[in-house]
Amino acid sequence: MTSPTRRQGISRLIVEGYKSLRARHTVDIRPLTILAGVNSSGKSSVMQPLLLLKQTIESTYDPGPLLLNGPNVSVTAIDQILSRGPSARSQVRSFTVGLGIGGEETTIRFGKDKDNDLRILEFAGYYAPDQDQPIPLREDMSEEELLRSLTPSTAELYEGLVSGNRPERRLSVDRDRFILYPAVSLQRLPGTSINLGFRNDSLRRDISQVIHLPALRGNPKRTYPVTAVEQQYPGTFDVYTAGVIASWRNRQKVDLLNFLKSDLERLSLTWKVEARRVLDTQVELLVGRLPHAQQGGARDLVNIADVGFGVSQTLPVVVALLAADPGQLVYLEQPEIHLHPRAQVRFGSLIPRALARGVITVIETHSSLLIQSVQTLVAKGEINPKDVVLHWCARDPITGFTKITTAELKDDGSFGDWPEDFDEVQLAAEAEYLDAASAKDRRRR
Repeated sequence: MTSPTRRQGISRLIVEGYKSLRARHTVDIRPLTILAGVNSSGKSSVMQPLLLLKQTIESTYDPGPLLLNGPNVSVTAIDQILSRGPSARSQVRSFTVGLGIGGEETTIRFGKDKDNDLRILEFAGYYAPDQDQPIPLREDMSEEELLRSLTPSTAELYEGLVSGNRPERRLSVDRDRFILYPAVSLQRLPGTSINLGFRNDSLRRDISQVIHLPALRGNPKRTYPVTAVEQQYPGTFDVYTAGVIASWRNRQKVDLLNFLKSDLERLSLTWKVEARRVLDTQVELLVGRLPHAQQGGARDLVNIADVGFGVSQTLPVVVALLAADPGQLVYLEQPEIHLHPRAQVRFGSLIPRALARGVITVIETHSSLLIQSVQTLVAKGEINPKDVVLHWCARDPITGFTKITTAELKDDGSFGDWPEDFDEVQLAAEAEYLDAASAKDRRRR
């Protein structure tokens, strides 16, 4: 079996000093990446730094180096996300987030300055064609420091810009949201500079194109706003679901609509979905009242607000997997919410199609059934084991710091011992019930 050919996307995340991730963690991102662990074990903390970058770069104004209070992550002060130990004095003063895209790795360290304000302490990125290692920049770098760090091609470009006795031009570090880059500032025109370049344009693209579906996807509504849909979905994806379906219908994307219907029916949720425009700016979602098609059922449609939560909570998940483009990362928090155990198992069957299209899927889950369904698909040969990685998060009971254990699947779908909080808990619960039932039976005798 060969892995699908796809555009290079985000291949690894680096997190250090963020909440319970005190130590530096490099997290491998495969076409299918599963994050598992008990509550408050640090699963969300793996992805939240990336979401902070997403909501910062999507802001319609420059919010500074990092937008803390946004639609994907909401905090009011950097102290709330900095790692701290058992005592207040053990809190760190900075955190690092990094992304690996292709063979390049860009890292950003955020922290507090002497005035306790949030700022970029260091940005290590790529700027020039002849650069083979990331160059670390600081906003307060002197011209001499910056000149020593530049590659020959960038330094030559700078020398060309300042030649001819033009002392009003000087080399400095400029900032565009969380990205730092070398620039030539024009002293006679304050606030004006010439950007000497930031090579890794895919960094902006891959961050802004992340599709995020949080665990809390809101209550179903009678109508939804009409939204523009084209690769980028600022904020969380659930608000775009109705607009995407309406767009597929208007553009006659019959194959996507058929996949959507068959996937929802496979999960025993509904056999039909329609998006009808009721106003110029509003769309109504109608779904089949029964899980499977019946004779005369074409008219048996109801508003999505009038059916169980399973449909409204799962529909955005299915649509996101179908809407994502090759190389685009889809982050699903607990896609199994409100799904019957049988549907949790069947949900795994939706993943191979996304993998075949080159979509990068990151799933944060508490469902051992979903994980087992992925193992089964690997054993059947429907998923390449090299495309799957499982990261298990656990917190040290004394320090509270997170440790991440990584496992790769074998050809038969196995990956070694199950995490203790999955099968062992289920077996223990069954044993406890059997013991209680047996004891009661003995008392009756």
